[in-house]
Amino acid sequence: MRYLEDVREGEALVGHYLCKQKQSLKSRAGKTYLSLKLQDKTAIVDAKVWELNHQIQSFEEGDFIKIDALALMYQNELQLNVRKIRKSQEGEYNPMDYIPCTDKDISVLYEQFTEYIKTISNNYIKVLLENIFIKNTEIATKFKEHSAAKAMHHNYMGGLLEHSLSVTQICDFMAPRYKFVNRDILIASAMLHDIGKLWELSPFPDNDYTEGGQLLGHIVIGTELISDEAAKITDFPETLKMILKHCIIGHHGEYEFGSPQLPKTIEAFILHCADNTDAKIKMFEDALEKNNTQGHWAGYQKNLSRNVRDSEF
Repeated sequence: MRYLEDVREGEALVGHYLCKQKQSLKSRAGKTYLSLKLQDKTAIVDAKVWELNHQIQSFEEGDFIKIDALALMYQNELQLNVRKIRKSQEGEYNPMDYIPCTDKDISVLYEQFTEYIKTISNNYIKVLLENIFIKNTEIATKFKEHSAAKAMHHNYMGGLLEHSLSVTQICDFMAPRYKFVNRDILIASAMLHDIGKLWELSPFPDNDYTEGGQLLGHIVIGTELISDEAAKITDFPETLKMILKHCIIGHHGEYEFGSPQLPKTIEAFILHCADNTDAKIKMFEDALEKNNTQGHWAGYQKNLSRNVRDSEF
């Protein structure tokens, strides 16, 4: 199989790919064309079908399709000019080739993640985390497999766990360096900050927004989960519950980035910084890994609003 991350400008490409998105659009001249997003486990690439003729057979979004295309560069990004399409037949492709996955050992990541629960001193918080991440086997299974985003960062199987562990590790590093930080609250909120994504995003191969994800979003879903789980614990302090929920509510940091409230506790602010740091650095890492130019510059990255360069000299 020819993986999308290995395709270069000017190359002809024949192979099977997952049609992640399909749109029928019109050019400025009024001509109908198809705009597609094609995916395998290594990348998601824009594709265009300019000539809608008998070579373009019927298919739908979510189908595996066989394409014949030419690779071009458009605005510093790879784009496929597709000339032929047909639906793939069973046996012609392996579904696992189309599910991006962390290159780390998921079982090891989850063990490292849940080890943090043992370091919590507050019994209410410890029981809350144990109930969610250890005793609830459905959540544990989903948390190991889920992505952290549709496209922005850690958008692969195991990405949610990888990101959550990194954020927790950063928070653990930050906690003893500043006064007034309640480490238990900070670590718990780091572990829980994106748990709503289990219901915001559908599993692979779709990895798309669910109805609940569209209408509520992972911040609201996550705070509702904390309320529900805290209600199961006898005498769980109301103020502690609100402080934990506030950390989740404020972790995007700014109103324009989807936070219903600005971070108003030191733990909420550290969580926001840790979350933003891990997400942005991962975007840098992805840009450098996928750099297919001849030089040191990886090109303009929309998610980062800048051109990115490696540090080799």
